[in-house]
Amino acid sequence: MTRLTSLPPAQAQRLAELECPDFKTRPWVTGPTLSKRRVAIVSSAGLVVRGENPFRGRDADYRAIPAVTKPEELLMSHISINFDRTGFQEDWNVAFPLDRLNELAADGMIGSVARTHYSFMGATDPVEMELQARELAGRLKQDQVDAVILSPV
Repeated sequence: MTRLTSLPPAQAQRLAELECPDFKTRPWVTGPTLSKRRVAIVSSAGLVVRGENPFRGRDADYRAIPAVTKPEELLMSHISINFDRTGFQEDWNVAFPLDRLNELAADGMIGSVARTHYSFMGATDPVEMELQARELAGRLKQDQVDAVILSPV
């Protein structure tokens, strides 16, 4: 992760002056034990399935990634010049730990793996993503997901 002190002074100042959103509610819910939870991945790596529209600029929407997606079918369209893609290119589990989730499900550590996972463009203003995040929450609920791995990059 890049620190503000590592950036050119003008860029560091611009980022330091960005307003941080203040979320009025802080939801907390309980649920079943981990061994009974259905788990999905939500990434901010700008991931897309090959052949689908890549993220452009600071797109606020998300892309759906079916659980049957193979590593060679998943592309990263993250726009940050500071983002090192090397780890993802060597092992997609660095940013999208689907293999690890499947192993945990097979071992009974989690209940099941969601049918679909999702990715946003992490370089997007979170306030602009709120409507899409709420829509995504509905999709996760329809898939009976009750735990999410937030995979930030």
